[in-house]
Amino acid sequence: MESARQKSILSAVGIQKSYVMGKALELKVLKGIDLKIHKGEILAITGPSGVGKSTLLHILGALDKPTSGSVWLDSTDVFSMGDIPLAGFRNRMVGFVFQFHHLLPEFTAVENVAMPGLISRQSTRKIYQRARELLEEVGLRDRLDHKPRELSGGEQQRVAFARSLINDPVLVLADEPSGNLDLENSTTLHGLMWKLVREKKKTFVVVTHNRSLASQADRIIELYDGRVKT
Repeated sequence: MESARQKSILSAVGIQKSYVMGKALELKVLKGIDLKIHKGEILAITGPSGVGKSTLLHILGALDKPTSGSVWLDSTDVFSMGDIPLAGFRNRMVGFVFQFHHLLPEFTAVENVAMPGLISRQSTRKIYQRARELLEEVGLRDRLDHKPRELSGGEQQRVAFARSLINDPVLVLADEPSGNLDLENSTTLHGLMWKLVREKKKTFVVVTHNRSLASQADRIIELYDGRVKT
């Protein structure tokens, strides 16, 4: 029986992912990964470029499907669902932070943060209130009505991080969140991420090449040749 601290919020079993290159060549990216992520922990995934870190993260967040294997999130077999129920489940349960922000250029910072909540048809008033609060928490109180082109790279990434929390997800996934930032902005972003993840008791998985960032996690796993290195 798992303790409350060690209760698994996500389990991945036998994850394999292959891509067909042409008529005969099969590229095997993930080669059988078993992984448990515990509730409330911060997990870092490291490893050389091209070993499948981002592919694994996308499968854990149900953005991509494995060739074989299963992912259970909060006791739900995510890939047993159809595409439409899966999209709704993913929007409610998982927050994402990507290296290149993926902010909508025509919308303001507060509108970008609010978007996942609006998609899930929550109260517009409450979602915008929550979006403003999150932006204040990441130090952007005075940038609520600025569009992405009016924000620095570090500010855009803080907007993206605030957006990942808007639906109060059980799991937050970050793919090289500071990989496109300079050292000063990276350090600021890392501090904010750890602070908010700890305070809000979120389960957080980050793919990173940054050893300093990884060293602050509760646990580190390293991928090599499509497998968890032991």
